[in-house]
Amino acid sequence: MTTTLITGANKGLGYETARRLIEAGHTVWMGARDEERGRQAAAELGGRFVRLDVTDDASVADAARTITDAGGIDVLVNNAGISGPMKAAEELTAADADAVYATNVVSIVRMTSVFVPVLRASRTPTIVNVTSGLGSFAAVHDPARIESTLTAPLYTSSKSAVTMLTVQYAKAFPEMRINAADPGYTKTDFNGNQGTQTVSEGTDAIVELATRGGQGPTGTFIDRSGVARF
Repeated sequence: MTTTLITGANKGLGYETARRLIEAGHTVWMGARDEERGRQAAAELGGRFVRLDVTDDASVADAARTITDAGGIDVLVNNAGISGPMKAAEELTAADADAVYATNVVSIVRMTSVFVPVLRASRTPTIVNVTSGLGSFAAVHDPARIESTLTAPLYTSSKSAVTMLTVQYAKAFPEMRINAADPGYTKTDFNGNQGTQTVSEGTDAIVELATRGGQGPTGTFIDRSGVARF
């Protein structure tokens, strides 16, 4: 049986990913900062709750110990992320950037550093990093795509960093399958429910990568229709 850890799993894409993977037969650890909400979400789906603040070293270390003591994991889904402040570019501050990058980028380094040793005990070690087409140079320059219509310097650049981290970690750990998933413009509270895709459609790429059983390419960036452009 495959065991998966999902960060930010108490709502939105993380919650739906947990639901679908549990339905597919995975044992799913649902990580969340808020213990009450996290436990409630896990109880609703039949998952396992672990308190996990991806911006905190001690919290991540504690979660790793809990999960290792229970048998480890095969798949890590780095889903937790924030949009950052919705304000004009000239009003953005260094503190705003610190907050966005701490959650969206630095947390992936932290999670990877701590969980690679745990994943090495698996026969099918897999990491899925949730990125965005908003971090794709090709997408934001394509007038046919919605990504080209939005201006959000901190969020978009943080997702570019997530994609490059994915490529570099895939090179560093060739024995693992490490890929990035672009959910697309999905209706969640992350965007005020303005997205055009259902939350199920938004998790298609994540679920695809998490259910490959340690097979297939590594260092790629896919959306629900297949391999996406960088």
